[in-house]
Amino acid sequence: MMWLTWRQFRLQAIVATAALAAFAIALAVTGPQLASLYRADGMTTCGDSGCAALAGDFLSDAGSYQIMYGLCTVGILLAPALIGLFWGAPLITREFETGTFRLAWTQTITRTRWLASKLVLPGLAAMAVAAGLSLLFGWWAAPIGQAARLTHGSFPLGMGPFSLPDFDAHGIAPLGYAAFAFTLGVTAGMLIRRTIPAMAVTLAIFAAIQVAMPLAVRPHLFPPARTTVAIGSFAGAEHVGNGHFSFNVMDLPSQPGAWIISSQAVNAAGQSVSSSAACEGRGQNGNQCLARQGVQIAVTYEPTSRFWPMQLAETGIYLALAMVLAGYCLRRLSLRRY
Repeated sequence: MMWLTWRQFRLQAIVATAALAAFAIALAVTGPQLASLYRADGMTTCGDSGCAALAGDFLSDAGSYQIMYGLCTVGILLAPALIGLFWGAPLITREFETGTFRLAWTQTITRTRWLASKLVLPGLAAMAVAAGLSLLFGWWAAPIGQAARLTHGSFPLGMGPFSLPDFDAHGIAPLGYAAFAFTLGVTAGMLIRRTIPAMAVTLAIFAAIQVAMPLAVRPHLFPPARTTVAIGSFAGAEHVGNGHFSFNVMDLPSQPGAWIISSQAVNAAGQSVSSSAACEGRGQNGNQCLARQGVQIAVTYEPTSRFWPMQLAETGIYLALAMVLAGYCLRRLSLRRY
């Protein structure tokens, strides 16, 4: 049965292998050039005090590589969705639409073994492709990521460790996304039994979950850290006028790359405040006035040390969802008459 599965899957395998090879060649050709530029700009020998300026210069010099960085990120983000659409959704619907499942079920193989053999090989291949893309990209993008962290400011092109495109394209998370997208496509195909509608449903559900995960789930995977910072000691947007003020912290100098979850102004007692009659009409001196009133900024954040624990937790969630969907498909196939 594994041989038959390979025969049916070989075209997708050849396309995926060719795409992965082309990706690897492109990164292998440009990677040494990027690393050489990194060394030439003094990034490997700079001290702690001088790295921030040199990092900014390097990112400026590596402008064309940043374009490639963005394209690679988009490609890795799209890969799991494409796997779900073109590997998962047609896997069972193709058998239903052509009627070939009846021939397979008249043989000595059971329905459960038939489906399990179809899930194992493409599923493992999907995870391998996603992991390969992510690992190759992580190796290639290491100089850019390191320079972005050393700038101690806002990260260009979403290069912060926890930014939506960067987190989803690095580490082991793409492996979990691919496994889930594949089994989601298989499940949609088994329920709908038509390829095009199954592909549409797969894309809609996968996109919705990919949006919901960083907004509703990821911030709650680990209890956030909390700190207070003085007004003017952070990078971010602020507004002070007519006695009312608001601050939006974007970056903590003491925690470069930290994920800022929330920020608010508080008084000396730790209570949230948004106005001060004493500082009304101070204009440009509003921040100094607020500081004298004891106003500080309370920040809730996830430190960069949480990157890998979050990667592991999120990947585990997606793999668990994939296992649940695969188990549902196996049980449905064994119990339902077709």
